[in-house]
Amino acid sequence: MKDPVCKMDVEENSKFRSSYKGKTYVFCSANCKQNFDKKPESYTKS
Repeated sequence: MKDPVCKMDVEENSKFRSSYKGKTYVFCSANCKQNFDKKPESYTKS
């Protein structure tokens, strides 16, 4: 899976996780998770 913030490859079982609009996102670090949680819409647009 890819971290939606920094685009790094991340294991699906990463401890850094957030849910947004019914989908679970995983992150490489707490920092990326915090950035996503502040403005998830800016990282989920297709």
